[in-house]
Formats: sequence, C-alpha cells, structure tokens
Amino acid sequence: MNILIPLPARDFDPTEVAVPFKILKQHKITFATPKGEKGIADMKMIEGDGLGLFGMFLVADKNGKQAYKELTESSEFNNPISYDNINIESFDALLLPGGHAQGMKEFLESSVLQDCVAHFFDNNKPVAAICHGVLLVARSKSLKTNKSVLHTRKTTALLKSSENLAYLLTKKRLGTYYKTYPETTVEEEVIENLESESDFIQGPMVLLRDSLKKLSRGFCVRDGNYLSARWPGDAHKFATEFNGMLNEIKKLI
Repeated sequence: MNILIPLPARDFDPTEVAVPFKILKQHKITFATPKGEKGIADMKMIEGDGLGLFGMFLVADKNGKQAYKELTESSEFNNPISYDNINIESFDALLLPGGHAQGMKEFLESSVLQDCVAHFFDNNKPVAAICHGVLLVARSKSLKTNKSVLHTRKTTALLKSSENLAYLLTKKRLGTYYKTYPETTVEEEVIENLESESDFIQGPMVLLRDSLKKLSRGFCVRDGNYLSARWPGDAHKFATEFNGMLNEIKKLI
C-alpha cells in the first residue's frame, strides 16, 4: 500500500505523525508539505517550553519522543513532495495527523488537501484522521453530494472537553496556543458537518496515553474505510487499527 501523509510546514503534533509512521513502515509512505520542504513539528510537544506545571501531561511521552527521533532520521520524512505535486491516483490510502498551534491552519484550510480528501472518500479509499486531522476531513466536500464527506459517517475527533481543559491550563502563559480557532472547538465544527450529532462518538474519558503494550487505553472509530481518533494518546491504537484495515484491503485486491 502507498500511503500519503500530508503535513503543514510547521506545528504538526509529533506523536500523531511519528507513531503511525513507525507502525505503518511495512507500507510505502510519502509525506507532502506545502512547498515540498521538510516539515517542522510543534516542538512544545517535545520540549514542553512554556507549558508550566502541567507540561508533563501535555507533551509527548517517551514512546512519542522516541518515535519522533526515528521519524526525523528517515528518508521519507526528509524528502517530502509538495502539495501541488500530489498525484492522487498513485496513492492507496491517506493519513491525516493533527496539531493545534497556528501553523496547522495552512493544512486545515488547504483547498488542495480538501479536494484530495474528497477524492479518497468518493472512491472509497481508506482514510485515517486523528485529532485536528478530522477537522480537515469535515471541511472536505464530496464531489457527488456537495456535502461534507462526513455527512453520513460516524466519527470521533479531539474532544471539546480536552481542548478546553488544555487551553485553561496554559492560557496564562501561552494565551490561545491551544485554540487553533478561538471562536469554536474541533468537536463543535465537526458535529456541524454530520448528519446527526449522535454520529459523533466521544468514547471513554481521556486519561492515559496508549502504547503498543497497552492498546486498550486508546480509542478510535471505524466507519467502513474511514478511521478516526481523538488525541496523541490514541495514536498506537489508531495506527494499529489502520494497519489492520490496510492489510484487510490488500488481501482483497
């Protein structure tokens, strides 16, 4: 399987990119950035700068940090293509990571990426989205219906409760750093694009991060060939489930 992972130029969440890359390495992976230059992660999620007393709960854990180190040493990550050079037909699957800092807007508001997402959904190709990546999916309109590709789907995404808590814990030092869009939350905008509010699945309370040895801590929602998850703490479960989905599809080809 040939997997496309588009990134913004900066501010993507390191865990949500690096853990799936590590788990999905049996497949061919191509990264894409706006201008084809190597992307830069949100380093606050690695180093914890400015996060204060609650930084230990917000930054990447040791699994995320190790996976990110391996990612930055990989040839795939260091040699991305540009958004304009994405040949949609050449990719079998699409993975959309998240991140909350302002650099993510370039990714979330890209018409090129929204058209790409629509193509994958309209052709029933596998798509996986985590955290803010689900927001990009929600904004993508099907060429068949002119509605969000999520209109008849079930999904999860970054929870309103999680986004607001992280904001409250850091706003004194970092202002709206945890609010990509201060006027709304990811959950609220995603729900606006669903057929029914009940199609948004919150899952269990967000507490502990998962790992390959503790996959049960993670949570994701599968609807056909679409998989979604909520935050970096779901990343191992998310990537493992997507890998299983791709292997299922591969056997049918």
